[in-house]
Amino acid sequence: MIIAFTRFGLILLVFCQLAACTIIPGQHMSPFSRQSSVEMPTRENDEAILEKLNIQTINAELIIELEKNYKNFSLAPDNVANHYFDYRIGSSAIKGTPMKNEPYTQYRVGPRDILNITVWDHPELTIPAGEFRSAEAAGNVVGEDGTFFYPYVGIVQAAGRTVEDIREELTRRLSKYIEFVQLDVRVASYRSQRVYVVGEVAQPGVQLVRDIPLTVLEAINNAGGVNSDADLRNIILTRDDKTYSINLLSLYEGGDVTQNVLLRHGDVLNVPDSSLNKVFVLGETNHFVAGGAIGRSRSLVMNKARMTLTEALSEAGGFDQETSDPARIFVFRGGLGKPEIYHLNAKSPDALLLADRFPLQPRDVIYVDRAEGIRWNQIIGQIQPTINLLNAFDGALRVQPFLRR
Repeated sequence: MIIAFTRFGLILLVFCQLAACTIIPGQHMSPFSRQSSVEMPTRENDEAILEKLNIQTINAELIIELEKNYKNFSLAPDNVANHYFDYRIGSSAIKGTPMKNEPYTQYRVGPRDILNITVWDHPELTIPAGEFRSAEAAGNVVGEDGTFFYPYVGIVQAAGRTVEDIREELTRRLSKYIEFVQLDVRVASYRSQRVYVVGEVAQPGVQLVRDIPLTVLEAINNAGGVNSDADLRNIILTRDDKTYSINLLSLYEGGDVTQNVLLRHGDVLNVPDSSLNKVFVLGETNHFVAGGAIGRSRSLVMNKARMTLTEALSEAGGFDQETSDPARIFVFRGGLGKPEIYHLNAKSPDALLLADRFPLQPRDVIYVDRAEGIRWNQIIGQIQPTINLLNAFDGALRVQPFLRR
């Protein structure tokens, strides 16, 4: 009797030790929790404070409130995806373009440009281009000091001037030696002004500014277009000592032509990747990985930095029908602004209609909890080896339902 009681006490001790630790392996949310279990840093009255977050239910009322806020829409200028890139890398880019409605001015000649000058009826003043001599090789090169030499005229200042200005000066100065001067000036090779296009484009490199205006859209098209990993919301333009953030998606889909900035010499256009625009799906999902195995977590890149909760769950393979509890789906948000936690009860499939109108933000974490029955089976799986060990002493201890007869 005493021995049996001692063994029974040992069993209780084992249970107590298991209870003192975590007898349910892995992560799970309390089904009765209305607040986060950890404190999060938030801001209140411009002061950082620590507080536990209330868990908000994703229902029709919440969707209505979210859709009232214009910044939650994809092309809204204050959408969080338009600011998250700068927040993560510490950039101080100015949102918007350098100058709105910047007028285009005619191309101005610069050092290293090659001019082709033709004086009609005076071949001695025209260097002919032929089969073995290109127009560039036959032209007049503008020196580093911005000038070039021309017969009978001497030194001509070219840098910073249009070809019309240069033509007018040459005509005026040659008229002292030639009657009825007929003269033409054109740029045979543009070499003085460059723009640099880098990042997620098909052909990054240097592009020359010519007499046709070079805009952001044309520069990207000249580079072969953007790659699939490009973040169109955060095109970075560096000009002089300032950096600007251009939303090319607003140009493509919203028709905002102010984003199509006119580029000029020395501009650097960087198309960043979208690696920061990810959401993370954890828990009891069911997507397949290499070799046919089933994965339990996945990071998803938000196409054009927009994705709904339903889309994320679908791309992650949906719920595991054997282990998941769709009644406890949580979205943890800790990016820009105030951290928040949302809860979706998708026990009924029509709740996914609400989820499809719930917009995610970059770095959101989606967690699909386990079913209660699965947790109990895991507890049994942990205790069973201990019970078998105790019974192995002499077979006298019989604990149901752990021991099979």
